[in-house]
Amino acid sequence: MSTPVTVVGLGLMGTALAEAFIIAGHPTTVWNRTASKASPLAAKGANAAATIEDAVAASPLIVTCLTTFEDTRSALAPVSVADWDARALVTLNSGNPADAREMAAWADDHGARFLAGAVKNVPAAVGLPDTLLYYSGDQSVFDDYEKTLTVLGGDTVFLGEDPDLAALYEMAVGGTLLPTLVGFYQGAATLQSRGLQVSSMVRFSAKWLDMISSLLPIFAKEIDTGDYSQPLSTVDTFIAGAAHDASLGAEADIDIAWHAPLNDLLRRAADAGHGGDSISVLTEVLKGAEFGADK
Repeated sequence: MSTPVTVVGLGLMGTALAEAFIIAGHPTTVWNRTASKASPLAAKGANAAATIEDAVAASPLIVTCLTTFEDTRSALAPVSVADWDARALVTLNSGNPADAREMAAWADDHGARFLAGAVKNVPAAVGLPDTLLYYSGDQSVFDDYEKTLTVLGGDTVFLGEDPDLAALYEMAVGGTLLPTLVGFYQGAATLQSRGLQVSSMVRFSAKWLDMISSLLPIFAKEIDTGDYSQPLSTVDTFIAGAAHDASLGAEADIDIAWHAPLNDLLRRAADAGHGGDSISVLTEVLKGAEFGADK
């Protein structure tokens, strides 16, 4: 039998989650503070709850997709402890590990079984076989509803019972996003300075990202073992490249000031005698280890 599920929060991602449950045949209740956002889903077969209390009462599995854990607690505040009655609460929102631990304590105080999660893709990818979602917290929730949650993405992972693990991995993995995008945007501005179409470099950028991806297991092993002595690329090599970046910025008349803190990491590693080590030794700079740097 298909598990009834309630989705709270109907932004772009929340709407995509609700649609995935509807398509998979799960009786789906939806609620949003702005009630009109539920209308398109109701037209597709969802039950639009009038109140948050009704939304929680409708299903044994409550999936929230609000901006932060604080927003989630605020939205759920009217629901009494008795109304939770050991229902499963799965949060799919942003937040740091401390926020996740606070949310877990809140859920425990309110009689809810708690599982924190993260969707590692865009709304359009929800429901696809290779879309990654990971969860942490009450394993009984994951065990009971794994089949239902897999509707949201075929690559569904349970990280462990610590309720903050999903938030920890979310931030650890997400740290690559903005620097990568800014690097792409710098390339875009550079091409446009020559009157070239940004679309002309997309294939090459994707190939470059594939190459970087292939190096991650090597870098991870170096960091896990603390052995940076067999470099594929050294700190000194990156320092030499910094001069080219400065020249390019001047020629293309683009702002490359965002490189400054990155170049500072390189200099700190070199000054500590690690110029010939693998570039992954920058992990130690970030940790403040061996380099006498303030954490």
